[in-house]
Amino acid sequence: MEAPPGACTVRCRTVSHRRSLEWGEMQQPVGAAGGNGTGHFPLGAPTPVQAPGSPGPIAVLLIGPAGAGKTTIARHWADTRGAPTAHISLDDVREWVRSGFADPQAGWNEHSEAQYRLARRTCGFAARNFLANGVSCIIDDAVFPDRPAVGLGGWKRHVGPGLLPVVLLPGLDVVLTRNAARSGNRRLSDEEVARIHGRMAGWYGSGLPIIDNSQFDVASAAAALDQVVARAAQGPPVR
Repeated sequence: MEAPPGACTVRCRTVSHRRSLEWGEMQQPVGAAGGNGTGHFPLGAPTPVQAPGSPGPIAVLLIGPAGAGKTTIARHWADTRGAPTAHISLDDVREWVRSGFADPQAGWNEHSEAQYRLARRTCGFAARNFLANGVSCIIDDAVFPDRPAVGLGGWKRHVGPGLLPVVLLPGLDVVLTRNAARSGNRRLSDEEVARIHGRMAGWYGSGLPIIDNSQFDVASAAAALDQVVARAAQGPPVR
């Protein structure tokens, strides 16, 4: 269905690119017995990610609380673009770890944070490879405005300073309803959902584009995301 005009709040501001990306020294291969490497391969400096207004592939980071629809909307957006686009979900990558998986639902600790950081680096590596080969990408993750460990800084280090963060923030009643339909470790308690949603409200006033998709179906939300990307390409957005 078509979204009614004005049903979604889209707040767009230019994302600052003042801070240049600092690439750390890449790990050199570690010698094994007989002088052979262990499978750790050094990477050269990756091709910089294109800013949304530049020709070439782009990278979008879709942020939002559990139940916002990040993964579903990101996948639909990637499926329906006119240019080659990949979808990368941090939760999916984190769950590649089977034995020894540090489930954040069991408590956020040094092990779950270490696996989060590993998954984020892996997503960034994949995104840079896609971009270097002309494929745009959209990544979805619950990035908090008040927690540096799971903040924007890490994503910009791993993907590049041209990364476009977009916040998906429907109303609390919407995310509670969507969360109730989940199963397994993706389903959270109502109290946890409310807590996360409240912290995500900290993105208001941050200058990042915010989409309230409370009244949108998946296609309409993806269209709103298209609008945000187009406005970012044109420069300072109209609120």
